[in-house]
Formats: sequence, C-alpha cells, structure tokens
Amino acid sequence: MIHFFTFALLLCTGICSFAREELSIASAADLQSVMNDIATRFQKQSGSSVRVTFGSSGNFFAQIQNGAPFDLFFSADVEYPKKLEVAGLVEEGSLYQYATGAIVLWTVKGSEVEVSKGLNVISDPKLKRLAIANPAHAPYGRAAEAALKNAGLWQSASSKLVLGENVSQAAQFVQSGNADAGILALSLALTPAMKERGNYFEIPRQLYPPLQQGVVILSHSAHKQLAAQFIAFLKSAEVKSLLKQHGFVTPEDAR
Repeated sequence: MIHFFTFALLLCTGICSFAREELSIASAADLQSVMNDIATRFQKQSGSSVRVTFGSSGNFFAQIQNGAPFDLFFSADVEYPKKLEVAGLVEEGSLYQYATGAIVLWTVKGSEVEVSKGLNVISDPKLKRLAIANPAHAPYGRAAEAALKNAGLWQSASSKLVLGENVSQAAQFVQSGNADAGILALSLALTPAMKERGNYFEIPRQLYPPLQQGVVILSHSAHKQLAAQFIAFLKSAEVKSLLKQHGFVTPEDAR
C-alpha cells in the first residue's frame, strides 16, 4: 500500500505540475480583439494558464533579443520571427504563418471626416490629426505609411500624423478625440465596441505590402511542449474561424 500511495503521489505531482504551467505570450496589438478568446479556449482544453502581453512587434523583437522571458512571440510582421530564427533565438521548425492582416481608415460616428469617401479624405482640411502606429517599430504603421505614399497622399498626411506606440494605441487616440481619424487594423475596427462607435473604409490591399503574421516558440522557453500545443490549437478549424471573424485571412484562404 505504501508503494501504491507513493506512486500515486508522484503521478499526481507530475500531472499537477503540468497543469500549473503558464505560457507567457508576446502578442502584436492587432490581435487584442481575438487573442484573449483564443487563450481562454486553450486554457479550458489544456488545463494550463496563459498570460498575454500586447504591444508592438518591433518592440517585442528588441526585448526578445535582450532575453525577455516569453514562450511564444506573435508578430504582425513575419520578418521579425524570421530574423530571430536566423539569430538562433527560436525553436527550430516552430515558425507558423497564422494569418494576414488588413488596414482601414476609421473615425467615430458623427465625425465631419467622411471616411466613406476613401483615402482622399485625408487631404480634407477638416481632418487635422491622423493617428497611425509608429512605422519605426509597428508593422501596421509601416503599412499605413506605404498606403499613403502609394496613394500620393504622404505629403498632405505627414504634417497631420499622431503616432501611437502600437496600432491599439493609435485606435485609442481616435476614440478619445485626440485624432480625427486613424489608419488601424481591420481586426480592431470589427470589435463590437468600435463597430458601434465608428465607421471605416477598408484600404485597398494593393496599396501596401501584405501584413503576413507569424508565431514562433522561443528557444529559451521552459514550456516548449505546451507552446507547441498552443500552435497546434491555432491550426484548428475553431481558431481559424475566429481569426476570419476578426478580419484576418488565414493561410488556406490566402492561396
């Protein structure tokens, strides 16, 4: 009996230890509308906990190079994970391109800025401040800059720019009235709160490079098996459907 209880205790200790594992995820801000839902569903399925930190992909890239203790990195630009892979900071073979994002011109309802007219409204004197994510480290900011340049509007827009640390902060600027309109992630514009409060115009995708997004397991992760399970969960029909509902194009649809 002693041996049986000893074995049972050891078995329970192993299972409980696994169940108490916590994944730490660095996530691009454009996923703020859907990532918490994905994490909650994964927690119920795995019995483990998930902690998500949102921010700009470029800032996370720099933090990870300096040893930031994340297990998974979700980037709005797949090039950041690829660079980490080259630097040997990524678990070999873990890179997965999970979605492609899109940008929109968004403003609050009742605004004098009529986004339904498209990007040309940026030249309107009524639009005095335009919020975008900082192109220096935010992929959605670079997409906004490229779209404005390709539409021939960069010169008129550059003096109006209000830069957010990430695309989520750029959205906050418009919602709070600190900007008249913003070039934001479609995924954010489709959230119930922003759909209720504002209007948007989807910017033609040919005006900016594809926002191809990727996730990797970081080589210093202490929870690589659990991280691999999370990526496998991303590939499920359930999660792909969620991503589509939030305005993302999944790999199969991009073909």
